Amino acid sequence: MPPRIPLTRPRSKKPQPPARKPIPVPIERSIDFCRVFVDGSRLPENFRVAEAIDLVNQHDNAFVWLSLKAPSVEQMERLAELFDIDDLIVDDVVDAHQRPKIERYDEQLFMVVRSVHYRDDEEVADAREIISTGEVQVVTGPKFAITIRHNAPMPDLTASLEEEEEVAQVGPVAVSWVVANHLVDAYLRVAEFLSQDVDELENEVFTPKRQINIDKIYNYKREILEMRHAIDPLSPALRSGMINHKDLLRKPLRSYFRDVQDNATIASDRISGFDERLSSLLDASVAKVSMQQNADMRTISAVVGMAAAPTMIAGVYGMNFEYMPELGWKYGYQVVLIIMFGVMAAMFWWFRRNNWL
Repeated sequence: MPPRIPLTRPRSKKPQPPARKPIPVPIERSIDFCRVFVDGSRLPENFRVAEAIDLVNQHDNAFVWLSLKAPSVEQMERLAELFDIDDLIVDDVVDAHQRPKIERYDEQLFMVVRSVHYRDDEEVADAREIISTGEVQVVTGPKFAITIRHNAPMPDLTASLEEEEEVAQVGPVAVSWVVANHLVDAYLRVAEFLSQDVDELENEVFTPKRQINIDKIYNYKREILEMRHAIDPLSPALRSGMINHKDLLRKPLRSYFRDVQDNATIASDRISGFDERLSSLLDASVAKVSMQQNADMRTISAVVGMAAAPTMIAGVYGMNFEYMPELGWKYGYQVVLIIMFGVMAAMFWWFRRNNWL
């Protein structure tokens, strides 16, 4: 009989440990502050979110201002449940790569404004860090205003809103104006710094016999282009928001938004002017470098021409002809040297007269 093959018993699988669920990060980790405004006045305490919501519901003209720093998806979903925020707004907040805009979702308003921060070129190791941009988002509803910042340093602006009591009494939408006004004022300050830098570049380019750093001009042009992408769409967005959402942006507030829009337009025009000036500086720099290269080539050509004449004379007398009368002349050597130096002196005078040397 053939040998029996032993049957293999199935190995018992070891029970796998259950997958660990990620530990939810509390909302408080991303909160900068949580303040409550009642009748246009700020309450002094810094509240927890649940406490602020309960307190706001006890008053008619009250709202909570919550400031966040780059919240996660889970944190925004929990806030959406607390404040009944639209899902599309949550997606845009988490994405954090939005153009400046104002959008409406029922009774909620979503505004995006880009921040701009300037650092002097002597303070940074990389020229690409002269202008750094971030993003600030504002979500407003009937009883709340939430500001979310991404790579954008923002001070506590609640005191600024409290100073404008008439605006604060309008409601949570006033927070959108305070944030936009603060960021647009920063545009104007950055424009002043850039104006000084562009003036210095113009002095460098148009100062005679001064070395030109074309790379520096290119770096500034790239930084200004980044700033234009950040601020140019804001003015049309504010204009569209004031026209299409008049019921939310009420009349007392629209005049303040028009002032912000005017400043945004001024900043955009100034930055566009800097861009054009830098383009002109690049053209002038290239032309100046080309002229310098042409001058260098003329100088080199003049030197080569001056050396060619004595070289030719020396070459003639280096030929092995049998009958060369000058070779036997007593003063032949001295005369040839005089002719060589005379020709070189004449050529030097001619080149110098025509500004080749």
